[in-house]
Amino acid sequence: MEIRLRRDVRLVVRCLPLVLVPVLLVASTFPGQYQVPWSYWLLAMFASGLFLVGDRWPLAVSIALSALAVPMFRMHPWGLSGLVPFLGGVALVEMAMRTRQNRRVAVATACWALAVLLGQWGTHEATLWGAATVVETGTYVGVPLLLGLYLRGQRDLAASLRLRAADAETRRAEAELRTRAAERSAMARELHDLIAHHMASIVLRVGIARHVVADQDPRVNAVLDDVRTTAADALADIRRLLAALRDPALGEVALVDAAAVRTELAAAVRRVEVAGFAVEYDIAPELTGLDAIGRLTLLRLVQESLTNVMKHAEPTSPVQVRVDRRAEGIAVHIRSGIADSGTNPAGHGIIGMRERVELAGGTFTVGATAQGWEVDAWLPGVETSIRAEAAQ
Repeated sequence: MEIRLRRDVRLVVRCLPLVLVPVLLVASTFPGQYQVPWSYWLLAMFASGLFLVGDRWPLAVSIALSALAVPMFRMHPWGLSGLVPFLGGVALVEMAMRTRQNRRVAVATACWALAVLLGQWGTHEATLWGAATVVETGTYVGVPLLLGLYLRGQRDLAASLRLRAADAETRRAEAELRTRAAERSAMARELHDLIAHHMASIVLRVGIARHVVADQDPRVNAVLDDVRTTAADALADIRRLLAALRDPALGEVALVDAAAVRTELAAAVRRVEVAGFAVEYDIAPELTGLDAIGRLTLLRLVQESLTNVMKHAEPTSPVQVRVDRRAEGIAVHIRSGIADSGTNPAGHGIIGMRERVELAGGTFTVGATAQGWEVDAWLPGVETSIRAEAAQ
């Protein structure tokens, strides 16, 4: 709404000469010798029409209005009609205000100065360099030029202030996000200390009790199995909640179904192959044992690593992707031919991968080796995570 209002105001201001110029010419026309000639009318209306397109071609319009001002000055207009040639000065103001190229401003200024000199020559003295002519020319040229430069400075100052205000608002929003993230992390730590490891201990103790009373009444075993399953599910929900508190983005994306993990990983590899890379991959047929956060972390880890390959590696370099089960968890190894410094271990993508893996309770290493750029990660299975929680 505000932008539209400004645009309407500019259009009205630009159309003003079409209304004011005829009024000035009519006000200067009387019976007898005090009449505005038709040639002056034609030049004045043509100048006011040119002023309409000054926003599109400011330099060309400024030069044209300066040229039209010369014959209007030479006709020695009287009364209010004598203001019409100064549309060239108004065009110079606009030119200096809107254009930051000083060479174009200098050209427009020189043309207007020449127009004023030629128009005023002979009005005071017979010489072009008469004192009165020079003073008038300096005034008629200097005032529009200085006014235009002043308005340009004000526009630049206003733009700078808007940028500073936007930057301050951005910093305030970032500070607020950091504060909220710190509060979320504190809440996650409290929940972990109060609930998570106690639930993990319950799951382990119920499992031990199930083995101790294995020969007892089957109904007791069924109850113990149900209690263990319920506690394990509750622990998984708590771990998901803790991960979402520490990283809100994890709570905003769809979690990956266990049966779809391998399909999604294969699709990520195919995208790299379509980009022209030769990929050698080995993905274990069974990737079970991870909870929802672990499955999502595995998928994002592989996707981000392969994205870095497409960004920074040459298509001729081989790419190796291996995802298999190891030490009651899932191991990921990705090697590519990235040998330059395009991938920075401190970059946001790698920092994000490291944080995801740490939130899932795994390990993550990345860096350049003699064979290229390597990413190694390990994500614990559900049972391993439970034991780790209980041990804390």
